[in-house]
Amino acid sequence: MLEIRWHSRAGQGAVTGAKGLGSVIAKTGKQVQAFAFYGSAKRGASMTAYNRIDDSVILNHEKYMRPDYVLIIDPGLAFTDNITANEKDTTKYIITTHLEKDKLIPLIPALKGKEDRVFVVDCIGIATETIGKPIPNTPVLGALMKVDGMFDLEYFQNAMKKVLGKLPQNIIDANMIAIERAYNEVR
Repeated sequence: MLEIRWHSRAGQGAVTGAKGLGSVIAKTGKQVQAFAFYGSAKRGASMTAYNRIDDSVILNHEKYMRPDYVLIIDPGLAFTDNITANEKDTTKYIITTHLEKDKLIPLIPALKGKEDRVFVVDCIGIATETIGKPIPNTPVLGALMKVDGMFDLEYFQNAMKKVLGKLPQNIIDANMIAIERAYNEVR
């Protein structure tokens, strides 16, 4: 089973991102869960979202997980949340930040020794430049596609176009650019 935990602030699109990823994966015949845990449920409040993906029926409905991926889409939460909680020896971290990895890791003691499993990309900058709003959910999914390789970029973009289908075409197009940029810029 593949497990993903998202660290975000309400309003940054983590729930939409988790559900969008779930929709894309569900079309492949896999079993998927996408759910969230809200604190005060106000815009800007810290929150977590989750995905579980498996070939078999998923019977676990708890928020507890040992994530394979931790997606931190608000850079401040890398410093305030326990992003390494319940990690595996193989857990990979994708962190939204403008900092280079060698500048970020010394600031977060829990990530020391995990340099080969930490990936950085400025998803907020990418979203602001492409979509016009600092909503980094689709860029972080582009970074996840690069790091994990679960789907090639073109397939994922085409699948996400269907997920975003109710939005105006210019917003869908901007999200496709954001996904591609994050895919190419993650390091």
